[in-house]
Amino acid sequence: MRLAKLFFGLAACTLAATPFTAVAQQPIVIKFSHVVAHDTPKGLAAEYFAKRAAELTKGKVKVEVYANSTLYKDKEEMEALQLGAVQMLAPSLAKFGPLGVKEFELFDLPYIFDNYEELHKVTQGPVGQSLLKKLEPKGVVGLAFWDNGFKSFSANTPIKTPADLKGKKLRIQSSKVLEEEIRALSALPQVMAFSEVYQALQTGVVDGTENPISNLYTQKMYEVQKHLALTDHGYLGYAVIANKKFWEGLPADVRGQLEQAMKESTIYANKIAKEQNDKDLEGVKKSGKTQVYTLTADEKTAFKKALAPVHVKMESRIGKDLLQSVYKETGFDPSKF
Repeated sequence: MRLAKLFFGLAACTLAATPFTAVAQQPIVIKFSHVVAHDTPKGLAAEYFAKRAAELTKGKVKVEVYANSTLYKDKEEMEALQLGAVQMLAPSLAKFGPLGVKEFELFDLPYIFDNYEELHKVTQGPVGQSLLKKLEPKGVVGLAFWDNGFKSFSANTPIKTPADLKGKKLRIQSSKVLEEEIRALSALPQVMAFSEVYQALQTGVVDGTENPISNLYTQKMYEVQKHLALTDHGYLGYAVIANKKFWEGLPADVRGQLEQAMKESTIYANKIAKEQNDKDLEGVKKSGKTQVYTLTADEKTAFKKALAPVHVKMESRIGKDLLQSVYKETGFDPSKF
C-alpha cells in the first residue's frame, strides 16, 4: 500500500520533474507535505511560503501544501521526498536520526535550551548551518530551521514531580534521545506516528505525551488529557528540506527567489511560534477539560536533575565536540544538576 502510494505520488509529479525548459508555459509545481494541522505554526508558515513563492516568482512556481498527513504519515514522508514523490517537507528534528544523521538528536536533549534566544544562537548560527550541510549526502537540501515550541508533559493524573510520571506509557517520536529521556523518568517510551496519538490517548494505549501546546491544542489532545504540566523540558522544531536533485535543477533565478521566500517565511514562522503557543495555551485553559499546572522553580530544577544524565549517556551518539559547541552557545552545563 505504501509503495503504491509512493508510485502514485511519483507519477503525479512527473510534470514537475520534466526539464523546466520543456514546460516553460506551466508553473513549476512543488508539493510541500507535512503532518500537523494547517493552523499550527508549521502549517501557517508553509502557507506563507507558498504565498511568497508565487509572488516572488510571479507565478512561475506553484507550491501545493498538504497538511495533516493527507499525503504521507511520519514514517513515509522522508522516503517520499528522497524518491521525488514530494519536493519539500518540514519534518521535526527528531526525524533525522533515523535518516542516519544522528547529530540532529541534540535538539531532543532535555533542557538544552532555556529560551528562544539560546536556541536561535544555534539554529541561526554556524552550528545550525553545519548540521543542514550533513543532509546533502542523503539527497536532501536543508533550507532553514523553523520553530514550533517548547514541550510539556500531559497525562490523566497530576504532574508536579518526575515521580508522577513513573510507569506511565508516554508517546514520543522515534529518537534514541527521547527514549532515554522517558526512561530517565522511569516511564515507558512509546514510539507512534503523530496522526495516531489522539486515538491512542482516547483508548488508553498510551497514558500521556510530550508536546508543544500548539500541537496539543490543534490535535485536540487536551480533550483526552486531564492534566498538563508546563515543564518546557524539550524543544520541538523543524528543518525545512527539499529533494536535492529537484532543488539544484531549478533555474538559478527561480531558486534565488525561493530562497528569499524561505528567508521571509522563517522570520514569520519563528515570530508566530511563540504567539501561537501562548494563544493555544489560553484555549486549553478555557476548554476546562485539562488542568494546567505551572511548575515552581524547585519543581523545574527537580526535572532538570532527573533528566541531566541523558546528556552524558547520549554524548557518544551525538558527538562530544558538537555538544560542547552547543553548550558554549547556550550556557547549559549538565554537571550542575
